[in-house]
Amino acid sequence: MEESNNNNKNNNIVDTSYADRVVFLMKCPALVSRSFQSTSSLSSSSSSSSINNNNNVVPVAKLVLSLDALCPADDDNTQFTMELTGTDLGNVPKFYSMDMSKDFAPMSVFSESQGKIYVEGKIKTKFDVRPQYDGIERYGKLCRERTNKYSTKTRQIQVIGHDKPIMNMPGIIHVQEKKKVVAKGSEAKRTRRDRGEMEDITFKLFEQQSNWTLKELVNKTDQPEQFMKDILKDLCVYNNKGVNQGTYQLKPEYKKSIDDPN
Repeated sequence: MEESNNNNKNNNIVDTSYADRVVFLMKCPALVSRSFQSTSSLSSSSSSSSINNNNNVVPVAKLVLSLDALCPADDDNTQFTMELTGTDLGNVPKFYSMDMSKDFAPMSVFSESQGKIYVEGKIKTKFDVRPQYDGIERYGKLCRERTNKYSTKTRQIQVIGHDKPIMNMPGIIHVQEKKKVVAKGSEAKRTRRDRGEMEDITFKLFEQQSNWTLKELVNKTDQPEQFMKDILKDLCVYNNKGVNQGTYQLKPEYKKSIDDPN
């Protein structure tokens, strides 16, 4: 009984041996995280003898630190970039900018092993990772492919005659019920276009003028208001004040790709 109590006391102790170790926090897109995991799985699948003897560990990415030797050594003079080193990336961009920031609430990293809690370090710097301008086109193509994949309908509906009703059967709709659903308000509703097609149309509209209101874009494209909001949320920024208050304009990365398509 005494030994069990001692084990419980040890489990409640937090190991702070590495509490002062500097740790970086990186906020990255989900596709980058998946690329890290796939590359790490290739490394872990290698034989243990090969890793121990030859250090044959597959790197997940390469970080590049840039400094201007003629300027003072401070954070404003330091730039980080990242390059993914995986071989099977597909349309995933390889090069990323890393915006460094130290303006956040103090945080530490914790882990748990066999019921014991460890402090792994203190977060000193946060990085916001985003694709560089030369990867915007590949990233946009990847997003369109993902949208098309999840918007494809896989459910099949079997229509039967009203003389043979089958109740409480999933995937089966009565003919009369289907007619009522289609006829109700069908003329008043706007039909949604393909997501990728709408993004191209939105870019062309912003080539004509730099600022649009939501109402103008809905009338111009004849699309549902909520669908248009979702597209603008991904492509644009909303002006809350200033001379263009209440309008949308393209995000800087998309604006540059339009101004300089090459």
